Formats: sequence, C-alpha cells, structure tokens
Amino acid sequence: MQAKGRKGFPLTLAVASLATLAIDQASKAMVRVFIPQGKEGVSISFLRLRQVRNPGTAFGIIQGRSWPLFLASIAVFAVLLLVLWRWGKPGGALFQTGLGLIIGGAAGNIIDRIALGAVVDFIDVGFWPVFNLADTAIVIGLGLVLLAVAREGMFEGEGKARRDGVG
Repeated sequence: MQAKGRKGFPLTLAVASLATLAIDQASKAMVRVFIPQGKEGVSISFLRLRQVRNPGTAFGIIQGRSWPLFLASIAVFAVLLLVLWRWGKPGGALFQTGLGLIIGGAAGNIIDRIALGAVVDFIDVGFWPVFNLADTAIVIGLGLVLLAVAREGMFEGEGKARRDGVG
C-alpha cells in the first residue's frame, strides 16, 4: 500500500540514490588508484585528500569487532527506510531527494565494508575525522528530509486554515 499523497514510482528517490552511489563509488575508486593508503594526495588550504581505511564504525569509534554493530545498523537502517517511506506525507521532491542521498550514501559505505572490510575515507579538513562523499550525502540528505518533514508538518495546519477561511 502506498502512502497517501504519493503517486507512482518514486523516480526522484531512485535517481538520487543511484547517482549518489555512483559518484561515491567512483570517487573512492579514484582515491584507491591515485592516492596510496595513508598518504596525502592533494592539499589545498585546509582541505587535504588522503586515503584512510576505516574498519570501525562511524568516525572510527569502534575498531576491530564492529561486525555485530554493522549488521545491527543495517537492520535499523532498513526499518528506518520502511517507516519513513510508509509514513509518507512528505513525498515531494525534497523528501525523495533527501532520502535518496541517505540511501545512496549508506549503500556506498556498506559496499565498501563488505568488499574491502573497511570504508574508504579521503576528505580531511583537519578539525574533523576523515570522511567521504557518502558521509556527506547522508548528512545533507538527513537535512533535506528534516526540512521536508518540518515544512509539511508546520505549514500543513496553517495552509488548511487559510483554505478554510480561518486566520
């Protein structure tokens, strides 16, 4: 059953997911080819590109035996996607784009973890742990989803009141 207000195939979500995954995997492949592991490649002001393998969880917090946590995070991610998709009210382009960025980014990091045993990180800004484009997409996607939900939730009552001639 589709969520109310959503029509047909979520093309925006699919395109955002696949584009994010493709860009993430291409960027990591180029880093693996052109920047030796642990070495710095390009450095421009505060931004450095260097290949770091993260076998732990987010930002390398838990090193070593992170597989149980990794599998649990995949399960939580799947449940979250199901809940967000079924919840459904914000089914517009902004929500679908945000959710697509989250899905594509998470899939990119999951592929790394399965194929390489670690996530390839390469963007180093000095004051933050080294990250990658998938991480960036997830953060931006979360912001877009929250914005879409806030716009739908906060303004829905106000718009209804105006349509009904109240306020």
